[in-house]
Amino acid sequence: MDEVDMQGDVFAADCRARVAFEVLANRWDSVVVYVLHEGGPMRPRALRDRIGGISSKVLNEALRRLEYNGLVERRRYAEVPPRVDYSLTAAGAALIPPIQALGAWAVTHADAVLAAQDRFDRKP
Repeated sequence: MDEVDMQGDVFAADCRARVAFEVLANRWDSVVVYVLHEGGPMRPRALRDRIGGISSKVLNEALRRLEYNGLVERRRYAEVPPRVDYSLTAAGAALIPPIQALGAWAVTHADAVLAAQDRFDRKP
């Protein structure tokens, strides 16, 4: 991945890099983006089944947040019963390499992080 000049102080309150961190900060948002990347447009039920461990309410909140942020597109079909599916926008698809990089980091470092958390929790 090419290094990008983030134009300014990345710790400043108005730094645009913070947008990316906010988008990825939610536990489920990057999972939803990744599953949509793997499976293409999907209905909410199919997304929930593929992800596992996520409630309909939490999935709906994640989809609304991702739509609000312009990362997914909601497509409604004029059918009875109503049908809706979600797909990634170009901005959402562009998050796949950073999500994969975080996944690779987790494969390498998750055991150390979990061990540190365990040691911390056992401190008197």
